[in-house]
Amino acid sequence: MQNKSLVDVYLDSVLEANKTTNLTRISSLEEARILHVEDSLAGLPELQQAPKGLYGDLGTGGGFPGVLLAIETGRKTILVDSVQKKMAIIEKILKEMNLDGSITTYAGRIEDLTVDYPGQFAVLTARALAKLSVLMELSSPLLKKNGRLICYKANVQSEEWEHALSLQDKLGMKLFSDRSLLLSDQETQRRIICFEKVSRAKISLPRRMGLAQKKPL
Repeated sequence: MQNKSLVDVYLDSVLEANKTTNLTRISSLEEARILHVEDSLAGLPELQQAPKGLYGDLGTGGGFPGVLLAIETGRKTILVDSVQKKMAIIEKILKEMNLDGSITTYAGRIEDLTVDYPGQFAVLTARALAKLSVLMELSSPLLKKNGRLICYKANVQSEEWEHALSLQDKLGMKLFSDRSLLLSDQETQRRIICFEKVSRAKISLPRRMGLAQKKPL
């Protein structure tokens, strides 16, 4: 792994901050190495295959997978989360690590991000954040043409899968790749599903705040 020391420093910093502020439910270093580091890097091949340009991690929480993928690829990165307290802590850690020039934070809703960065992202990630259809809707107006959405999922029920595929044309998104793997603990299943932005959405996006989750397409 490249830049292993930076990854280790970041992980240690997050676990230390987690003692006073809830950044992650994982508190042990051993567990974090698998469920944060290894899991975050599971989507690295898909990120490396994405077009060059700005990368955003939606619902980043403690900065996973965003910070680790940013360290590994050197991409200019924006970490997005609506919890301002979390973002303030992550920002402080990044500054202490001298990473704040290439990795920045955005404390706000994804719909707000669309107003500030319309069609400007080359690639987005979302780990265990929402249903595929919701992620596709939120990502479509953020991605530039041929940009990619990389979804980290565990179990995807057939209903969720079929619904997402049925919305591809409406959202201007097309399934690009779908890969399953087992983490080294031999029990955590991960599915990396990647969509490509192929055209403008056929509906006006973003919809009003929260509608993507409350009233899915």
